[in-house]
Amino acid sequence: MSDFYQRFRTEIAAGGAVGSEADPRATRQGHIAGVIVLLLLAWLAVKNPWTFVFVAGLLASVFLHEVGHFVTARRSGMLVTQFFMGFGPRVWSMHRDGVEYGIRALPLGAFVRIIGMNNLDEVDAADESRTYRAQSYPKRMLVITAGSLMHLLIALTLFVAVYSFAGRIQETGKVAVMQLVEGDTPARAAGIIQDDVIESFNKVRVHTRSELVDQIVSTAPGDRVEVTYLHGKTRQTTTVTMIENPFSPKIAYFGVGAWSRDYVRLSPPTAVWRSFRDMVSDVAMSVRGVVTVLNPINSVEHLTDENADINTRPSTVVGASQMGGTVGRQEGIKGVILMLASINVFVGVFNMLPLLPFDGGHAAIATYERLRSRRGKVYRADISKMIPVATTVVALLVLLLFTGLYLDITRPLSG
Repeated sequence: MSDFYQRFRTEIAAGGAVGSEADPRATRQGHIAGVIVLLLLAWLAVKNPWTFVFVAGLLASVFLHEVGHFVTARRSGMLVTQFFMGFGPRVWSMHRDGVEYGIRALPLGAFVRIIGMNNLDEVDAADESRTYRAQSYPKRMLVITAGSLMHLLIALTLFVAVYSFAGRIQETGKVAVMQLVEGDTPARAAGIIQDDVIESFNKVRVHTRSELVDQIVSTAPGDRVEVTYLHGKTRQTTTVTMIENPFSPKIAYFGVGAWSRDYVRLSPPTAVWRSFRDMVSDVAMSVRGVVTVLNPINSVEHLTDENADINTRPSTVVGASQMGGTVGRQEGIKGVILMLASINVFVGVFNMLPLLPFDGGHAAIATYERLRSRRGKVYRADISKMIPVATTVVALLVLLLFTGLYLDITRPLSG
């Protein structure tokens, strides 16, 4: 246990990286695990192509997160020694220009090793000037926030692409009939069928579903109401008698399921503006979501109550992939891309939580050190005092991981 803790302590000090030594036995294990992962991905691609597309998008996002750290660190004069996709034993690696690039067996993330992250990260004296800790505060903040900034850039790019080529889900100005209620209803008496567009109700023009609902409930059972609708390109007007709502007596009932929102293509400038606004909105929701995710009471509630609020349920990449597959089957690639965009926003926000081992924890330490530095004397925080907090955070994340994994397997989000 002491060896495990020392290794954990060392990796926290190194910013999540692992040792550079290649154990032949671990490498063999990595090859076996790598083959198993490849077979699982191949099976997933055949069994559920949309889920595979979603998983591939997540892996690409993780890769670009680390590219953000890697590029900004190198341009800031820091020494980067490793760039790995995955964790665990090595599957493959190569050395180029002093950096070891490679793949590890477990596709649960990635890491870039930047030397000298803090006072516990020991480096050769000759390399001290190229450590993370030796750089200016602006450079350190740029490097440590680059991963989250990359997630936001990915999200913005994906939003713009979908809005420009496929459209944004928004009000279309047309109230389309999606379905008709069975039985003798005013809508069927009017001759309305699926895909017809309701233009006016009770002589009032309607452009959204909510406006149609408002007009329906403003009438009473027995009222004679004029309805105008488009059937293809033909406009028809008829008068119907409203009936009583079977679910809410004394309220008028028409008998259609209507919708006025759909994908609407935007011009490039409008797509950029709408994408930025939607991303900011997602950031605000993600901040609230982080608080919800980290609340262990929600995990206990969902383990003990199958009817708990689905919005507070912890989940994992398994649950997200299930939802990604469902969205892909229903809406195609545009739906998967929009879901990936929102997840990138959430991950970018979550990663900036000001606690170790998140990037936000390193950013908080850099900020604290800058505030404590005075008159040319550089202050260095003692990272060893923060290891217990980091250990608690990791333990909470493990709890959330296993709780979310159990729920994703036993109660799939995709239903």
